[in-house]
Amino acid sequence: MGLASVHVDDPERGFAFLKDGPLDMRFDKRNTLTAEKVINKYPEKKLEEIFKIYGEERCSKRIARVIKNNIPIHTTRELADLIEESVPKQPRRRGKKIHPATKVFQALRIEVNNELEILKDGLKQALNVLDKGGKLIVISYHSLEDRIVKRFIREAAKGCICPPEVPICVCKHEPEVKIITKKPISPDEEETSENPRARSAKMRIAEKL
Repeated sequence: MGLASVHVDDPERGFAFLKDGPLDMRFDKRNTLTAEKVINKYPEKKLEEIFKIYGEERCSKRIARVIKNNIPIHTTRELADLIEESVPKQPRRRGKKIHPATKVFQALRIEVNNELEILKDGLKQALNVLDKGGKLIVISYHSLEDRIVKRFIREAAKGCICPPEVPICVCKHEPEVKIITKKPISPDEEETSENPRARSAKMRIAEKL
């Protein structure tokens, strides 16, 4: 799941804020919605919801208010600097300071590309094309993605889906997969030291029945 390193490293794509670039964030350039349009055109309440739901940002309300008080905003550095000035300092995580704009940029990227809905559709399609014994292997990079993958695999692994009040199974529903990873697999210290961008990865595996 998620974006490729080549997207992050190219400032013209607008996915990151370490280098200045346009507020774009589109995976598909044919998409007319950009992060700049979201920031400048969406109402404050809608921005707050996006930051809270897609970014799990505690300061979503404050950030949304500050943004709308300072539009128009056109570049990644403009937005990142504005967020950094408007929220309390973030604690270090695993010895590394997380920039306060990180969650907002994640939320904007998800909104621009409709990522979570596309993930749900992609999981269904992947399961449909698998042969018996084939493996569905998904690596996600934040909790929203992982939650969707976890729920999808659990639902696909269910047998009977009759309501609890029905004493005898009448649905005849058969499980579609066997869960291989009861808990997600995370990278070890050696891998994260070689590739820091892997630190939040979680891998889940299921086998088609």
